[in-house]
Amino acid sequence: MTDLVPSIGRSSFWMASGTIFSRLLGFIRAILLAFAIGVTTDAADAFGVANQLPNSVYALIMGGVLNAILVPQLVKARKMKDDGRGYIDRFATLALVVFFAIGLIATIASPLMIGLYTTGWSDSQVALATAFAYWTIPQLFFYGLYSVFGEVLNSRSKFGPFMWAPALNNLVAISGLGVFIWIFGADPEGTRAITGWGSDQIAVLAGTATAGVAAQALILLFFWKKIGLKLSLNFKIKGYGIGAGLKTASWSFAMVLISQIGALVQINVASSAAEARDQGIVIASVAAATIGWLIFMLPHSIVTVSVATAYYTRISTSASNGDLASMKADLLQALRLIVIFMTLATAGMIVLAFPLARVFSPGFEQAEALAYVIIALAVGLVPFSLVHMLQRAFFALEDTKTPFVFTTVQVGLHIAAAITLLNVLEKQWLVVGLSLVTATTVLIQLVLAGWLMKSKIDFKPTGLLLNLIRSLIAAAISGVIGYLIFEQLGGVSISGWVLANQLNAGLGSVAIAAGMVIGFLFLVRALRLPEHGIITKFLVEVTQRNSNRG
Repeated sequence: MTDLVPSIGRSSFWMASGTIFSRLLGFIRAILLAFAIGVTTDAADAFGVANQLPNSVYALIMGGVLNAILVPQLVKARKMKDDGRGYIDRFATLALVVFFAIGLIATIASPLMIGLYTTGWSDSQVALATAFAYWTIPQLFFYGLYSVFGEVLNSRSKFGPFMWAPALNNLVAISGLGVFIWIFGADPEGTRAITGWGSDQIAVLAGTATAGVAAQALILLFFWKKIGLKLSLNFKIKGYGIGAGLKTASWSFAMVLISQIGALVQINVASSAAEARDQGIVIASVAAATIGWLIFMLPHSIVTVSVATAYYTRISTSASNGDLASMKADLLQALRLIVIFMTLATAGMIVLAFPLARVFSPGFEQAEALAYVIIALAVGLVPFSLVHMLQRAFFALEDTKTPFVFTTVQVGLHIAAAITLLNVLEKQWLVVGLSLVTATTVLIQLVLAGWLMKSKIDFKPTGLLLNLIRSLIAAAISGVIGYLIFEQLGGVSISGWVLANQLNAGLGSVAIAAGMVIGFLFLVRALRLPEHGIITKFLVEVTQRNSNRG
């Protein structure tokens, strides 16, 4: 096992700092959105589906092409006489053309796409979602630019801008939501009729969301200039290996296509839950699922994505040089780091489910519906994060076929289970059931991915299982500490202090989380677990980073 290389630790810290700041802004944005249009309302679901569409199409391209080939190919391109500048110009040109064309086609096809992603909605709700989509789908073009510009920076070990740029996106969107609430007022309970939405309201809400994504992409060109690069369009693609890279990505494109089919089924099933609102029941549907996923992705983005992004360039370089020993050592180190932090995050999500849900909800019943979604998703956090890292390892080996195999198995199981739930589960539990299905099928995916990695490069994750067990024990004890604090603050009660209002819920969440983190770190050290050494190295480098910057 290799030590935690300083560049890795500092890079991960810098990226994690950007992600933390951006995600905190994202929470504020989500809270304002919930205040503006609610969580369990028809308008919230309409905007949720429309705003998800560009992400779904973008994931198909980003996951299918860019993630699979761009970083490994950029690492190779740096060995060219021009330091890879010719490759960058040509790939960026190709990406601009492709993303613009796809974005234009997707925008024109907005009504068709809304129809594909919704089930059982009224004509007026579909019409509102379509109107939102005309404004939000152009985000696809800017997401593409953000990915290309950011991955170029990552390939040159300039990781910070890629992780900090989303903060600008959130600032622009928060400003837009503030303007929306100021002009049109807040409607957390959903009293505004679907048919009462005007074109000006739609433009402000959805248009500023798209403006944020545009700002997130374009700001990265400033950092290109900082490292001596500039965007120069070059349409002479032939002879630079781009075609070979795209061929390599074909399996990964198929993998994400399969994933998006699974997402299509899930969103359709989740959207059908809203039908039961006619019975006067508070129902978690698309908007609640989106907020649950936002909370789920917070620890994943802060730790897993930061660690994986930093290690991805490193293991890609080792794989390119044929140094499998170093690659395997770095991969194991990354997995160990992910396990330590994600077990604590899992316990935290379960204990904090109700307070966090109350932060986003106008009342106790809405919070209760969202909290169960958060708890169900939390079960799958550790396997989801480990699969993310293993996928990057396969991409570093320029193997996109194997991830297609284990992802297809997961998606197939997920689709079958989702359709089953649609026919057997009551509507108010549908999104909770879907979340549990996600957690279960991702665990199966992890087992298969680990076995395939072992078969491919004889990867033996020595000590990883023991590391997981120890971390789970420490996380469980810290979870008990957190639960006891929660109970002292009023517990799961409509009359309790912590769930009385959104401010109390936010303050209570911070207090509970602080107690759990302190307890976890104390347990890891007091029990003399090997994980203490890994955390200490990571935190020492964080301190060194702060000292150097000071």
